[in-house]
Amino acid sequence: MTTYPKPAMERAMKIQEVIMRVYNKKLLWVEAAEILGISPRSMRRWKRRYELYHYDGLFDRRTQRPSPKRVPVAVVQEVLRLKTELYHDCNVRHFHEKLGQEHGIGLSYEWVKKALQMAGVVSKRKRRSVHRQRRERRPLRGMLIFCDGSTHRWLPEPAMDQQDLIAFIDDATSEVYEAYLVQEEGTLTVLEGLKPLIEREGLFCSFYTDRAGHFFHTPKAGQAVDKSQLTQIGRALAQLGIEHIPSYSPQARGRMERFFGSWQARLPQELRLAGVQSLEQANRYIREVFMPWHNTHRTVAAKQVGTAFVAAGGVDLEGILNLQAERVVAADNTVAFGRMQLQLAPVTWRCSFAKCRVKVCEHLDGRLSVRLGPRVLGWYSAEGEPIPEANQRAA
Repeated sequence: MTTYPKPAMERAMKIQEVIMRVYNKKLLWVEAAEILGISPRSMRRWKRRYELYHYDGLFDRRTQRPSPKRVPVAVVQEVLRLKTELYHDCNVRHFHEKLGQEHGIGLSYEWVKKALQMAGVVSKRKRRSVHRQRRERRPLRGMLIFCDGSTHRWLPEPAMDQQDLIAFIDDATSEVYEAYLVQEEGTLTVLEGLKPLIEREGLFCSFYTDRAGHFFHTPKAGQAVDKSQLTQIGRALAQLGIEHIPSYSPQARGRMERFFGSWQARLPQELRLAGVQSLEQANRYIREVFMPWHNTHRTVAAKQVGTAFVAAGGVDLEGILNLQAERVVAADNTVAFGRMQLQLAPVTWRCSFAKCRVKVCEHLDGRLSVRLGPRVLGWYSAEGEPIPEANQRAA
């Protein structure tokens, strides 16, 4: 391949960068001439040569050597137009994929990135100066599951300001098992993803999260968590036999942080292009379109064949994955919960439940249940009204 001398290459790149900025409306032609140190008349000649011969026109044609890069000006202008008008919020990698998939423009990623940088559309990123060593992945699916939430403007305007994206990811493969948007991350919203994950895949070995208040109790900020005082999620994981591992820094959750960085740079743009406006529509799109795309294009193969998931079998997930509170039954066989009085129905195997210590469970669907050991004493609506059909099945 014939190459040009280094000074000629640098001169051509500088001229192209200035012309690209003019095409992107960052500069006027008079200002471009001043930057290059030439007259406006010479600038018009460069402009005409670039439009006629493309990048080849920026080299000394007396050498009779071909340009190393030949992209028509019309294609360059179309790339800039698409980036600034339609894909203004897409990163370079995402935009490059859209060029090939949606518009049939088969330019290399490096060319697109450099062209956008020269036009001033995107800025050049500095390389990290700190060297960090990546932690090895677990060898089997189901050995370690990440769970975290990311607060971001996921939905396009004029939707709500910000939402939380909760995701459950396998450390061995980066496969996403559950991902959904909620108004705010909390105990119930995390349990809403944990339940279908266990029902579909089975019980896993370890659960890795940050030290938010709904995951761990931390006596003093910055210090170790107190595993003797379990939160509702901690209690549920202990009942299921799943190890709960706390993270003490964002760097320790590097794989999860990179995952959210990738989704923040891609998912909001895809939701906008799909015309999504509500949480319900967004969660449907994530479940039906975006998660399958991620699990097809952004996962890796596990080092070992097999799985560490174990079937849940007869585990009572309904009785474990909920919010629980202990109460003492009153003399009239009622249980006080909030401003409600839950009336216990009579049973054949006991004359009264007065002074018994029971658990009131608030389930993911809003229903309430009162339990004495393994027995369910009654089902109630969110307003505290008995549910006859559920109580008949429980009896």
